[in-house]
Amino acid sequence: MTLVWLICFYVKKVIDMKEFLHRKNIVISAKRYGIDALGAMAQGLFCSLLIGTILNTLGSQFHIGFLTAQILKINDVGYTIGGLCSFMSGSAMAVAIGYALQAPPMVLFSLVTVGYACNVLGGAGGPLAVLFVAIIAAEFGKAVSKETKVDILVTPIVTILVGVGAAWVIAPPIGQAASAFGVLIMRATVLQPFLMGILVSVLVGVALTLPISSAAICSVLGLTGLAGGAAVAGCCAQMVGFAFMSFRENRWGGLVSQGIGTSMLQMPNIVRNPRIWIPPTLASAVTGPIATCLFKLEMNGAAINSGMGTCGFCGQLGVWTGWVNDVAAGTKAAITGFDWLGLALICFILPAVLSVVFCEILRKIGWIQEGDLTLPQ
Repeated sequence: MTLVWLICFYVKKVIDMKEFLHRKNIVISAKRYGIDALGAMAQGLFCSLLIGTILNTLGSQFHIGFLTAQILKINDVGYTIGGLCSFMSGSAMAVAIGYALQAPPMVLFSLVTVGYACNVLGGAGGPLAVLFVAIIAAEFGKAVSKETKVDILVTPIVTILVGVGAAWVIAPPIGQAASAFGVLIMRATVLQPFLMGILVSVLVGVALTLPISSAAICSVLGLTGLAGGAAVAGCCAQMVGFAFMSFRENRWGGLVSQGIGTSMLQMPNIVRNPRIWIPPTLASAVTGPIATCLFKLEMNGAAINSGMGTCGFCGQLGVWTGWVNDVAAGTKAAITGFDWLGLALICFILPAVLSVVFCEILRKIGWIQEGDLTLPQ
């Protein structure tokens, strides 16, 4: 009887816990954390670090006074508008993650402090640390939200203390691990540019089309240099490839929405016929090693740009920013015509031509039918 009572007791506890999690909208799933949260984090990165980089680049290259002016100082460090955007990237990521987890307002606002602290403690791998810590803090905050009569005190206190405490414990090792793994990939790409060019290009390109964030992946791993260049090639192959090979179905609207928007629009079609993914993926396997071996294409701008492809031309802007910074630092003599040729071929011309050629071959053998690439309305 005692054993039966214990079983019933634990079953009731499990049922009560499930009901509590459901009531609090705490969904422990790969989709919620690996797709929704990661995708939102990339948007937070875009609206802070990437936008800050763009503003700083525009200001310095076109001599725009209000963009180059230091509008305030923090600990004797001057910040431009773009610099402030980058400075607040941790907070932006954490709030974006909380929004994706459907956190209530008091939790969402408290994540500002959590994100900033975590990004600083995480160092080079700060974005990955923010992903984990913001999820933990948001879910604990949601759990206590509106459970007491002093919610205005309890919810932010719990969210901040749990978040900052988790950041203090796990952010440094997570940051170090992510940074080390990113360095490993970059060094391997330098040592084996052909094989790693294919591998990085294909994998990051596939990640861009999947409902996860290639930009966030590149950012948390700090993918720059030759590996970043291969990542740019893979992302461009997917976006430009799908845009051009589906032109007969989607015309100009599809060209723009996929070419400078996202190839993720093709995911419903990929689920119905996975073979349509073959042409742009093969194109990325070709352009990746060309980028690393022939043109030595490097991403020396912000790592997030490595996973952006042609989305708003952020990938190309990142490469150009890297060139400008290298010239200013004296590590590059000048931006040459060969540089521009490589960028054009890798990002636009080869993805378009190769994907269309591969697609036509598959159309002829019946693997791709008319309408398979039509975007959902």
